[in-house]
Amino acid sequence: MNLWNETKSVPISKTMVWEAYKKVKANKGSAGVDQISMKEFDAERSKHLYRLWNRMASGSYFPPPVKEVEIAKKDGKTRLLGIPTITDRIGQMVVKDYLEPRFEAIFSTNSYGYRPSRNAHQALAMVRDNCRRTDWVIDLDIKGFFDNIDHGKLLRALEKHVNENWCLFYIKRWLNAPVQTKSGELVHKQGKGTPQGGVISPLLANLFLHYAMDKWLELKHKTVNFVRYADDAIIHCESKAQAERLLEKLRVRLEDCGLELHPEKTKLVYCLD
Repeated sequence: MNLWNETKSVPISKTMVWEAYKKVKANKGSAGVDQISMKEFDAERSKHLYRLWNRMASGSYFPPPVKEVEIAKKDGKTRLLGIPTITDRIGQMVVKDYLEPRFEAIFSTNSYGYRPSRNAHQALAMVRDNCRRTDWVIDLDIKGFFDNIDHGKLLRALEKHVNENWCLFYIKRWLNAPVQTKSGELVHKQGKGTPQGGVISPLLANLFLHYAMDKWLELKHKTVNFVRYADDAIIHCESKAQAERLLEKLRVRLEDCGLELHPEKTKLVYCLD
């Protein structure tokens, strides 16, 4: 396969890289495997940005490994994040900015997480409004969601909306980038997972669940209201029996997509007035 022929017309401008850099800088964040902080990056900013633009525009950019970082959770457990380098975060932001508008045009109005002009407060307000009309909800959580996104299914979803080979090439490279553990070992993904900590990961996650859950619910269960925030969802049902039936169907649906409901966090809840 000739990568150059597939990517030589990559329409990435210096302006796109500059705008992506400003967003990454505003988000702050720690250094990746290269140990280059934002302060150090800015000391040679022109050199770093030119090199990234030159490589991305020629199709020759390959991401380095992501750095594994443990983050403490409220329950005392830890969550593993994959932190890309600052340069790689900018590269991911370039592609995210390019693709996000077309995905926003197809995403469900019931999805609130990781989306521009949408937030958790709006999601909670919609849940409260829905609870006034229905008595039971499925409080749904997907176990290890980011680690279990199937690459093959994700790429099929991408190809429905993305014709540009350069976008697909870079996304495949990010999906396949190894994780560097604290011991320095490189762990390669086995056809699934996108780092929770990557800039483009939330967009890819929303696209995956758009087809795995949102569109399925809207087509197969049109009368059911739901609110999804990333891998958490509240699904409103008129009775406990309906909730039990739908929960089992959801379990099967998600298993077909390579996902598993969290056995402890997923539950049926009665809505109090």
